[in-house]
Amino acid sequence: MANRKHNFSAGPCTLPLEVLEEAQAEFVDYQGAGMSLIEMSHRGKHFDQVATEAMALSMEVFEVPEDFSVLFLQGGAILQFSMIPMNLLHEGHKGGYVNSGTWARGAIQDAREYGEIYTAWDGASCDYTRMPSTRELAIQDNTRYLHITTNETIGGIRFPKWPDVEIPLVADMSSEYMARPLPWEKFDLVYGGAQKNLGPAGMAVVFVRKSILEKTNRKIGRYLRYDIHESKASMFNTPPVFPIYMFGKVLKWMKKHGGLAGMERRAADKAGTLYGAIDSSNGYYRCPVEVACRSHMNVVFRLPTEELEQAFLEEAAEAGFMNLKGHRSVGGCRASIYNALPGASVKALAEFMADFQHRNR
Repeated sequence: MANRKHNFSAGPCTLPLEVLEEAQAEFVDYQGAGMSLIEMSHRGKHFDQVATEAMALSMEVFEVPEDFSVLFLQGGAILQFSMIPMNLLHEGHKGGYVNSGTWARGAIQDAREYGEIYTAWDGASCDYTRMPSTRELAIQDNTRYLHITTNETIGGIRFPKWPDVEIPLVADMSSEYMARPLPWEKFDLVYGGAQKNLGPAGMAVVFVRKSILEKTNRKIGRYLRYDIHESKASMFNTPPVFPIYMFGKVLKWMKKHGGLAGMERRAADKAGTLYGAIDSSNGYYRCPVEVACRSHMNVVFRLPTEELEQAFLEEAAEAGFMNLKGHRSVGGCRASIYNALPGASVKALAEFMADFQHRNR
């Protein structure tokens, strides 16, 4: 597509062009059925095949062990901020939370409504420019889990190393889902909204250890119970049909392009290109994040003045580089370089940055 923009949106994300074109070809008449998939019954054979395949592919591509189940749920990651403490925190147990930035604070705020939780580390003193080391984590007695946000979309930071603690981890991976492998033995639950790296908005993908489902809280509404969704293979109610359909196609694309290892390499290469452009600019572009904790998905940077930032954003948009404005809460610039964003788009942005600097010294 000659006129396709370079889309650096933080979410909904860029999707692979070949996936979009495949969905376009199937949209009106899915496999000769005379209707689109999103018009069909979610109990019918066509969608049953789509959902079953998407579940199997998600386990395969993300290299998930057999003692986990995958759930496709509505409500995005924010509903999970509540579902996690609702299901996992019983009387006498606490939830530990790492406050690493905006999305971690959201999880903490919601969890407080449903159980006893505490902050095991707070990044306020470093203005949320890094993640903690294991020795900095203050884990209290009777802690059921430690919740981490593995990559902060707004702050542009990520955990370079996983916490080495004696309690299970629960992780929000929304903005780097299936972009690097996990040591699954450390985790009881991993979740995220699909729209930041894996598909369209409208679905959370949740991986939960099967053995903990027997111990989850039963005294909550049925839709909020993980055990019910697992027992019904995510078909307790009408599922998010279109997101599941597109998610499955993206997973096939990922598998075709090297799977999890391929996505990790692509992410490192693209991030290296952009951070290289920033670091070689002699301070014209500046990334506030500590180097070791720089995100491979969300590259944040500033220019010398806000006036130059505005000019940069306007000229970038005119040149086809879209959605580079930083989040309204922090300002500056942000390039989200998710799995499906081509490396050519990142290289072109780096070249534009060098040219803009040359013209606006």
